[in-house]
Amino acid sequence: MTAATGHGAPAPAVPGIRLDAPAPSWAIEADVVVVGSGVAGLTTALRCAATGLTTVIVTKADLDDGSTRWAQGGIAAALGEGDTPAQHLADTLTAGAGLCDEDAVRTLVTEGPDAVRRLIATGAVFDTSTATGEIELTREGGHHRRRIAHAGGDATGAEISRALVEAVQSAGIRSIEHALVLDLLRDEGGRTAGVSLHVMGEGQHDGVGAVHAPAVVLATGGMGQVFSATTNPAVSTGDGVALALRAGAEVSDLEFVQFHPTVLYLGAGAEGQQPLISEAVRGEGAHLVDADGVRFMTGLHELGELAPRDIVAKGIMRRCQEQGTDHMYLDARHFGARMWAERFPTILAACRAHGLDPVREPIPVAPAAHYASGGVRTDLRGRTTVPGLYACGEAACTGVHGANRLASNSLLEGLVFAERIAADIRARGGDGAAPARAARPAPAAPHALPLLPAEARGEVQRIMTAGAGVLRSAASLAGAAAALAALRSGPGRDGKPAEPATETWEVTNLHLVASVLVAVAARRAETRGCHWREDHPDRDDARWARHLVVTLGAPTPHDAVPLTLRTTDTTGFPPVTPAAPEEKP
Repeated sequence: MTAATGHGAPAPAVPGIRLDAPAPSWAIEADVVVVGSGVAGLTTALRCAATGLTTVIVTKADLDDGSTRWAQGGIAAALGEGDTPAQHLADTLTAGAGLCDEDAVRTLVTEGPDAVRRLIATGAVFDTSTATGEIELTREGGHHRRRIAHAGGDATGAEISRALVEAVQSAGIRSIEHALVLDLLRDEGGRTAGVSLHVMGEGQHDGVGAVHAPAVVLATGGMGQVFSATTNPAVSTGDGVALALRAGAEVSDLEFVQFHPTVLYLGAGAEGQQPLISEAVRGEGAHLVDADGVRFMTGLHELGELAPRDIVAKGIMRRCQEQGTDHMYLDARHFGARMWAERFPTILAACRAHGLDPVREPIPVAPAAHYASGGVRTDLRGRTTVPGLYACGEAACTGVHGANRLASNSLLEGLVFAERIAADIRARGGDGAAPARAARPAPAAPHALPLLPAEARGEVQRIMTAGAGVLRSAASLAGAAAALAALRSGPGRDGKPAEPATETWEVTNLHLVASVLVAVAARRAETRGCHWREDHPDRDDARWARHLVVTLGAPTPHDAVPLTLRTTDTTGFPPVTPAAPEEKP
């Protein structure tokens, strides 16, 4: 995969690239199709449906099986006495290491408190103080105030997912479950006309079909499965970002993958989804220690164990390098059995399921891939550079997170920008009217991306973990790029081309986002936020206080998916699209 470079104005749109897949054999019509069923997708669907828009949710597993339900820590908002959006803004900008879009952050922290209140009105129940009856707020890394609302101790995501799923079902919003979205459909003018999808045998239809709609919202979550060890569920294979790239949309900041510093260490060969040890455990006073019981974060940052996640992850990795080991320990024995059972029941159960008892022994921990701060580039209304295509949540890059997401800002981002997307879609239809239904989709893009065999998934993950994980260098990234390029040879190990199927589509998506991640990580020759270059250990604001923006170039016979890279002129994003004629100021 080659990477052309540019600076300033966006590259022109190129003809779409598609996955190798059968043509749709059935179709349904809607005003809006929302892809994903986490907090971002479900909130978008609810808000769209509430304004009378015919809305369809497409989700890869069950409706309640998105990434949101795995969130342990909570949702951040300036809800407590003495806290203000300005203070939340300051903490977010600090964590973002100079790359946050300040307008996006201000939107998040200003609209966040009311968005949380609307979530509560939808049915979400947060933990409250027995003394005051108010929401009980806690602290997490990077926050100078107690502003994290949680539910069920460490089951916040599960409660939010429950409430939103029940609301969606009560509203009668149509959903297509067990469906992998393949590609964006576009009309002859290049505008969004829906999506193609494959239902995996357990949904309402079989085989490849389509949802025709003039508005598509990508809320597909992250791409953690690109690495061997991650906190993300198995469905997080970067499908939304890959779809957007093939459709010609801009993607930004993919080099900034946050590795959560405290993930339960299950051994050097552990792969797939790993149990998360929430930042809230440190927020309640747990200590990071080495095998000798020494607290190594003391003195490294004013917040110690509650420093931003990139700093804690680096602290752990440096101590591991010094001592020739691959994990540290989180000591919370002083909590006692009652606090563990009441405040962190999910984590307690996960530890005990793996033969560990945190009440009596320190927990072995190591960093693992957790959150993609980058994604499909959007404006403050969630609009991408493809007309009619929106992105929200972890699949999007709004500029809120910069080079490193502040703990518990992700659920809030999903809420705030979902509401903004729904308002924008409605506004495009004018007062009291739904947007015009999509025109008939144009013929499929002529270039089909060759599929990788299913067994390449593990190879992609091993390549990325070795070459583009927590520690990166020019040499490691060059090795990863070469190894990924070698996987693109096409035929499977039996000498036959890979056949269209869920597994081959997923690994092809993983390979595409992995290739982009490696390319931009190699280009950014500095250490900033959660991007750590051993060969460029310092932050370089003079050269790199900018965003890297990627599009796919026009296909060539020699390189199926060449990349075009450019840098922005400032830390803020330039406008995504000009205002459409039907929009109101």
